[in-house]
Amino acid sequence: MNTTAAPTWRERLASPLTWHTVGFVVLLLLVIGLAVRVALDWAATNGRSSDALAGKQVELKAMDLQTAPLRGLDQRVVLSREQIQDFYAKRIPANYSTISNRVGELEVKSGVRLSRLQYSQGPPGADLTEISLDAGISGEYPAIMRFINSLERDQTFFVIRAMQLAGQQGGQVNLRLRVSTWLRPADVPSGLPATEKLDNEGHPEQRAATPPATEGE
Repeated sequence: MNTTAAPTWRERLASPLTWHTVGFVVLLLLVIGLAVRVALDWAATNGRSSDALAGKQVELKAMDLQTAPLRGLDQRVVLSREQIQDFYAKRIPANYSTISNRVGELEVKSGVRLSRLQYSQGPPGADLTEISLDAGISGEYPAIMRFINSLERDQTFFVIRAMQLAGQQGGQVNLRLRVSTWLRPADVPSGLPATEKLDNEGHPEQRAATPPATEGE
């Protein structure tokens, strides 16, 4: 009976089949390693892309919120100008005599009496100049309140600046009243004195006296 000797390790090492097997295993490990690396890189890239996309979406939303007040701004500007012009046309006196006539009408309707009525003007403005009316007002308390309420609610734009009790006798009340309205600069009459500023209590501010000139000046 013939027996074949088992190949030695040197014979196996020299065999082409052994080297083919080793090469296949090495290539298989390389392929597996590359596949794992590609999978990890793809996951990392995909995560960064998602973060970048989310960041861009947040920036876009923030820009959308910031620009929201500016949408239709041109239309709002036009509307505001129209409202201002409408206010000027309806509530700003057309001229100086309109103020005087309207105050006189309200005086008669309310039953009060105005005295020492004086007009003055504030600094000229680009669009409007403030006109102040200082007057003494006397009458019964209900009549005075009717006059004041009618000023504040009148179609002509009046603003009560100051009101001081000047005296009271029986049912008669005496007040000092300052009222402001406005005129367009072109409608302001020439020669009006400058309006005196009021202090916190509604009194005209005291102007510092001019020191007398000394010799040699």
